[in-house]
Amino acid sequence: MTVLSVEGLQTHFFTRAGVVKAVDGVDFAIERGKVMGLVGESGSGKSVTGFSIIGLVDPPGRVVGGSIRFQGEELIGASDRRMRELRGSKVAMIFQDPMMTLNPVLRIDTQMIEAILAHRDVPKREAWAQARDGLAQVGIPSPEERLRAYPHQLSGGMRQRVAIAIAFLNNPDLIVADEPTTALDVTIQAQIIHVAQMLCRARGAALIWITHDLAVVAGLADRISVMYAGRVVEAGPTDDVIDHPRHPYTVGLLGSVPSANRRGEKLTQIPGMTPNMLDLPPGCAFRERCPRASDACLTVPQITAAEAGHPIRCHHPHGAAVPA
Repeated sequence: MTVLSVEGLQTHFFTRAGVVKAVDGVDFAIERGKVMGLVGESGSGKSVTGFSIIGLVDPPGRVVGGSIRFQGEELIGASDRRMRELRGSKVAMIFQDPMMTLNPVLRIDTQMIEAILAHRDVPKREAWAQARDGLAQVGIPSPEERLRAYPHQLSGGMRQRVAIAIAFLNNPDLIVADEPTTALDVTIQAQIIHVAQMLCRARGAALIWITHDLAVVAGLADRISVMYAGRVVEAGPTDDVIDHPRHPYTVGLLGSVPSANRRGEKLTQIPGMTPNMLDLPPGCAFRERCPRASDACLTVPQITAAEAGHPIRCHHPHGAAVPA
């Protein structure tokens, strides 16, 4: 069952300097109980895609085109009231900084109980018990004691676990996780990823995991969508994308991951910088950084399904002949 279907999504920011096409024609779908990794460098548009789905794009940005269908319901154009009903109950978000979720002047129990009572009419005692159980499920020891704590009394990893517990409190059907482990050390990262994956599998929720790190999603996601300059340039089952990358950008990302290289070998670097979104180069946005670029790349490549279930956006994908 398809939980979320995104087609031709366009989210632009209208600034004094010009229009930034942060998301420019993004397509993907995710099914119940599945995990999709949305991968790309900073500025690729992946986080804006997540905020667009949950309806949290602030001016001067706005969704200007495309479709976001959640369980068959069109979210683009939905009223603020309807989006508030969905957020926290059917759709939830885990932010990169847990302090964006947690109020620093309220105890953890107050915040978790409010998150439950905002969407369900249950006795406060029952809401407290659900909050306690939620903390226990994400591996927080002594959950009753932690409920009485304030956010500043918890470590960064513990705060992120609380944020995950809040996201899952009302059994949502879709979770959008925006780089929730970036600020944590590697050991805590692995624990947080395991907790999120376990909860999704147990409850059948769909999870979109936004990250710049392909190594993170390699063992987490069922499918991967790679974004560059506001567009998906490659997508497919995780094993296919990791083992047989077709787009030069994906190849570059994988080459820069230490674990993907043999001991003693130099890491592959992608030359140059991400383009200025206010002044994108003509044609393929990756052209000026791509070792396979040719004159054909002066025209914008269309997304094509070179292999079943593995679409790419490239004139000269890997596996094809190198242009003369």
